[in-house]
Amino acid sequence: MPKHSAGILLYRKGGAGVEVFLVHPGGPFWARKDVAAWSVPKGEYDESEEALAAAQREFTEETSFAVPAGELQELGQVKYGNKILRVWALEGSVDARRIKSNTVTIEWPPKTGRKQEFPEVDRAGWYPLAAAKEKLVKGQVPLIAMLEERLGVEPTEAPSQLSLL
Repeated sequence: MPKHSAGILLYRKGGAGVEVFLVHPGGPFWARKDVAAWSVPKGEYDESEEALAAAQREFTEETSFAVPAGELQELGQVKYGNKILRVWALEGSVDARRIKSNTVTIEWPPKTGRKQEFPEVDRAGWYPLAAAKEKLVKGQVPLIAMLEERLGVEPTEAPSQLSLL
């Protein structure tokens, strides 16, 4: 049975076009990974919680920011691995340098029985849509096309895709 997650794709419009707010997972597994490692702030929820409430809760837990005021618009969902991610788009802005994430406890190194605590998110950033397609984990990349369509902006290519042309 798939796990259900919900998240908020925060975006802002400016002179450089549309940018999205992404978070990088913390912990030693992700420490040296950058390309295809970033995510929308998101988290799992169960049947007892509304998906939108979970998305708002997770945004705050992973960034320490309240969800900015504005109209949350359901963007859609993507399925990857054993997960279904439902996402809302929201125009707004936060200072990515000021995030403070909650922590998670994991066994590290693996199979040692030793538990360590790490931030769930170790950094955040604002990325133009093309760069976001390169930064996001593969299963979340379609969210950018959904946002482009919603906003009526020209579809973009990830920088690595551009170099192949």
